[in-house]
Amino acid sequence: MSWGWFTDPDYWASRLAFQRMLAAIYVIAFVVAANQFRALLGTHGLLPIPAYLRRTPFRRAPSLFHFHYSDRFFAMLAWGGAAVSAALVFGVCDSAPVWVSMLVWALPWVLYQSIVNVGQIWYSFGWESLLLEAGFLAIFLGPAGMAPPVPLLWLLLWLLFRLEFGAGMIKMRGDRCWRDLTCLYYHHETQPMPGPLSWYFHHLPKPLHKIEVLASHGTQLIVPFALFAPQPAASAAAAIMIVTQGWLVISGNFSWLNVLTITLAVSALDSHWLRFPVPALAEPPLWYRIVVLAVTALVLALSYRPARNLISRSQLMNYSFDRLHLVNTYGAFGSITKIRHEVVIEATDEPELTPDTVWREYEFKGKPGDPRRRPPQIAPYHLRLDWLMWFASLSSRYSDAWLQPLAEKLLAADRPTLKLLRHDPFDGRRPTFLRARLFRYRFTTPRERRETGAWWVREPLGPALRTGRLGADGTAVAVE
Repeated sequence: MSWGWFTDPDYWASRLAFQRMLAAIYVIAFVVAANQFRALLGTHGLLPIPAYLRRTPFRRAPSLFHFHYSDRFFAMLAWGGAAVSAALVFGVCDSAPVWVSMLVWALPWVLYQSIVNVGQIWYSFGWESLLLEAGFLAIFLGPAGMAPPVPLLWLLLWLLFRLEFGAGMIKMRGDRCWRDLTCLYYHHETQPMPGPLSWYFHHLPKPLHKIEVLASHGTQLIVPFALFAPQPAASAAAAIMIVTQGWLVISGNFSWLNVLTITLAVSALDSHWLRFPVPALAEPPLWYRIVVLAVTALVLALSYRPARNLISRSQLMNYSFDRLHLVNTYGAFGSITKIRHEVVIEATDEPELTPDTVWREYEFKGKPGDPRRRPPQIAPYHLRLDWLMWFASLSSRYSDAWLQPLAEKLLAADRPTLKLLRHDPFDGRRPTFLRARLFRYRFTTPRERRETGAWWVREPLGPALRTGRLGADGTAVAVE
């Protein structure tokens, strides 16, 4: 049997670029985990991992933390994952044997899998599963001294196809504004985390908004099929996806979703697009070929339900059919929020509440707060609390488990929690009373922007959390 079909040196450079970019995203993901876990998931966090492990068996959430958990162990695991991933960015496995490359690439996948599976609502985003699925395939791509295996290159295309086509289908089945091309009349203003240029995108002429939506539909519903066409069509399709994802990068903050999509698209570019000299490449050993074929068969078998989901009228969005996130469904913004609400948390250090009480606002790092503050660039970094605060403004069902504990942490001036914020108005001191209010936010008009210097206009709508103070047992006691 001839194995000439098994590898393709034309994708040597794109495989190398894909690996470097994926490793860099791993670094970001682990640094995010290390910086935020104590307040969100630590032993004394908002949703403690130890409590989750006591009620969740290993088979439902495979994780190293089932064998041992402490905040120190979590920190070691997260920073260790960042270190291994950084080494991969700099090519630590480029000249290693195949089995060494596989073991090293398996490390960040296992470590991040362990975090995601105990991360609860803080790790419920689609890009977590996307990183794990791409990371699993990366284990078997081989080192730089060997040509990339064709079956794995096809699996990367299959992942990119499901990502883009799934996002397109969820839009067509979702909000009517996607079909009448008007969703971007609202989206740049109401997206979870606007960026520095979102105000300008929002004020583009409406015909351009319709062109944006039309281009999105073309990229997600038509272009993905060209990924499986002969070259240069496949590379052209990937290039179109890279351009459209770059557009999303500059128009909003979506963690590493867009950067990871670009990374997947890079793997589809052949040597005509990435002109790097290809070195002499070794032949892959027989055992490796068998492993790659076995992994390919496994992924194809697990693809049945995600593929069926793509054509289902009740399409699921961002869902994992297996506990290891090996093959998943993707999609975003099937429905569009047309009015922006924000939960604003305020507190006072006055001993008694009066009609003249002065309330001071907690400022978050990414989400809108002070109307005069320009929306910052956060992505590809991910502010988990800020994102969940956006969901909390949509419905209390997203925040029932953690918003009240967050209020208690702020009343207690909990240091790990305060580190998640941009500004603590009490400089580490305990406030006496705290409340949360719901506000209606909208971007200023160009005229309002010139006259006031503000990026937002806001008006209060009502309470989101009753005014409370810290009781003797450390829980918040409502006073109104």
